[in-house]
Amino acid sequence: MDFFSFLAEVGFPIAASLAAGYFVFLTIKFILASVTDTVNGLTVIIDNLDTRVDTMTNDLQRVDVKISHALGVEPDYDRISRAEQKDHRRD
Repeated sequence: MDFFSFLAEVGFPIAASLAAGYFVFLTIKFILASVTDTVNGLTVIIDNLDTRVDTMTNDLQRVDVKISHALGVEPDYDRISRAEQKDHRRD
């Protein structure tokens, strides 16, 4: 069915509203695709920052333990074990 026979069957206002609806659909699809790409990029950035924070925490713990041993003070092992929440063992 070509466009003009469809226009003759349903009328101009209905055909125009369908064309406008399709245009709105394409616009929303384009906007959501760009938003999805942006969100995925932010997710990668947040994951990288989380990894850096974990690395810094480990470095600070290592420095704290070394200084505690150098000063002859017992390190706070409870605080050290609480710092790594992913390391909950069920031994």
